Amino acid sequence: MSGMRSNLFASDRRLQACLVDHAAHVTPGCEGFFVALVQYALVLLDGARIDGREMQAMTYGPTTARAVLTYKTRRNIVNHSYQQSADDIVGKMTIAALDREMATYERMARR
Repeated sequence: MSGMRSNLFASDRRLQACLVDHAAHVTPGCEGFFVALVQYALVLLDGARIDGREMQAMTYGPTTARAVLTYKTRRNIVNHSYQQSADDIVGKMTIAALDREMATYERMARR
């Protein structure tokens, strides 16, 4: 069973793994549909400007990394046990935040 709340992320096994497994972090250089889902959420929720080539290729390139860093910085998503500031990695805390916000967005869109 998925720990995800949003329809966008709930059926994606790779992002479900990211929610619970450090080894499944989404990092620069990753490619695949799961990257496209993260990119879509960043554009929708945070107004991110991600290069169209990165989005079309579903690659975690420099503009995706910048968008993740901006999203995390704005929301202070930092694991203070080992970090002093946000990074550009989609890990457990980041995917959980994206999922919560996306679930809220989806609920509001149905109204």
